[in-house]
Amino acid sequence: MDLHFLSLPETARQAPPAVGFAGNDAALLDAYSQAVIRAAEMISPSVVKIDVAQAARARNGETRERQGGGSGIVFTPDGLILTNSHVVHDASRIEVSFPDGRHFHAHTLGDDPASDLAVIRADVPDHEIASFVAAPLGDSQKLRVGQLAIAVGNPYGFQYTVTAGVVSALGRSLRSYSGRLIDDVIQTDASLNPGNSGGPLLSSDGRVIGVNTATIMGAQGLCFAIGINTAKFVASRLLQNGRIRRSYIGVEAQTTPLHRRLVRFYDLPQDSGVVVTFVTEGSPAKKAGLREGDIITALDSKPVAGVDDLHRLLTDARVGVVSTLTVLRRTEKLELRVVPQEAQES
Repeated sequence: MDLHFLSLPETARQAPPAVGFAGNDAALLDAYSQAVIRAAEMISPSVVKIDVAQAARARNGETRERQGGGSGIVFTPDGLILTNSHVVHDASRIEVSFPDGRHFHAHTLGDDPASDLAVIRADVPDHEIASFVAAPLGDSQKLRVGQLAIAVGNPYGFQYTVTAGVVSALGRSLRSYSGRLIDDVIQTDASLNPGNSGGPLLSSDGRVIGVNTATIMGAQGLCFAIGINTAKFVASRLLQNGRIRRSYIGVEAQTTPLHRRLVRFYDLPQDSGVVVTFVTEGSPAKKAGLREGDIITALDSKPVAGVDDLHRLLTDARVGVVSTLTVLRRTEKLELRVVPQEAQES
């Protein structure tokens, strides 16, 4: 029996166009590399290493000097530096180092633990000021998930380290070490480590889109940066007043679920509120008639579903301004007039 084998056409037996395919890949990779290189080179004169000494209390009660550090971004031509509050908070000594080897002492101009941002100034002679290069600042409102994100900093003291990834998510909330939530935080998988704090997160065009601030210990690729638009606002307020003004009403409270009957009866847009556990004597809340056990559900008609909502609404614009608290007292709905005062934060 004769066996006949089906022959493939000549074109099918030819090898795939590997050279062209590899060439396209090489071009894409080269474009990616060039984008990272350009961004890193553009920002390099503006990234500083920050070394600090902070007083720390030992177990035996003695106060000792603790060494720490992070990164910072020169954001004005006269040498103002943006960094994280947790890097320089309560520092007794601050020193900044530039990639070209220059070292300067620095001091804090403003510090806001609630947003984990601070502004410091390098103590330099007048003739050195002209050498500062301000980093170009971007717009974090224009970011899109998936776009290139480049982080620059000094992890574990290794000066000027560059990593790259993408914007993993937008609009995250992150709790600062003061206990408040920081809104509109950028999530990225660009690798961050201790020492990156306060350094820039960059877009592919070399503009600062965020201030690197945190990682989740033990997790892979879960890193966070404060959006540069938030940083611009906070920095401007810190330069004006040395701190951020916020209002307070003088209560201790916690988030609590609301009974479904109350939600339906009063047609509430949320199923939780803030139950008051303590009212400070002489506070705005006390003067307004707020009592322990009252549940706050709104401030000036804006829903309050939890403590973080209440913090978010108590901005500096409410200091001294009559506001309306919507409160559930047992089954009764009340409207209380309160005049928030300026919070004195440490």
